[in-house]
Amino acid sequence: MLQDVQQYLNSQQKWQKELIALRDIILSCGLQEGFKWKHPCYTHEGKNVVLIHEFDSYCGISFFKGVLLDDSETLLIKQTENMQTARQMRFTDLAEIIELEPVIKQYLKEAIEKSGQKVAMKKTSDYEVPEELEQVFKENTAFQEAFEALTPGRQRGYLLYFSKAKQSKTKTARIEKNIQRIFDGYGLNDCTCGLSKRKPNCDGSHKQLKG
Repeated sequence: MLQDVQQYLNSQQKWQKELIALRDIILSCGLQEGFKWKHPCYTHEGKNVVLIHEFDSYCGISFFKGVLLDDSETLLIKQTENMQTARQMRFTDLAEIIELEPVIKQYLKEAIEKSGQKVAMKKTSDYEVPEELEQVFKENTAFQEAFEALTPGRQRGYLLYFSKAKQSKTKTARIEKNIQRIFDGYGLNDCTCGLSKRKPNCDGSHKQLKG
């Protein structure tokens, strides 16, 4: 076992048994173990296939190209709205993992077979730009330049968030609330306090600064 993987598993207090079980299942499918993005990551012929991860309310595996899988058992979850390719399989206890082991292996086998396929990515230009945002761009060209300087993923995150609001005034409020954040180059879910253990994503650590 890689030292990084061993340290990761040893540090787990809530989901250790479940994560070890998932690791054993993944390795039984012939995948190569590595450590990326602070998590055990498994590859096939150099291509990322899955990684195991933990959250407060569940643990699980994330398929890098999960969108390509048939998902015959409807077990895959799209973690966020702007997640295009990856899909999660979540678990809340060891018994569930043991029961679903044959199904997990079935998904892993398909993921390995499709690891070399390309996913047709939706381009940022394919996303709707709300009229309210276009109006702000017209009034503030510097803001438009700051928005366009963001990475494509961050742009898509904002476009989805702004467009999701049903009322125009809500869209405008969301845009105005995030203007400075965009000027600073941050994405919608990026950590700005520097305390997050999941940087660049925010994990709520900023709440300890209040009060």
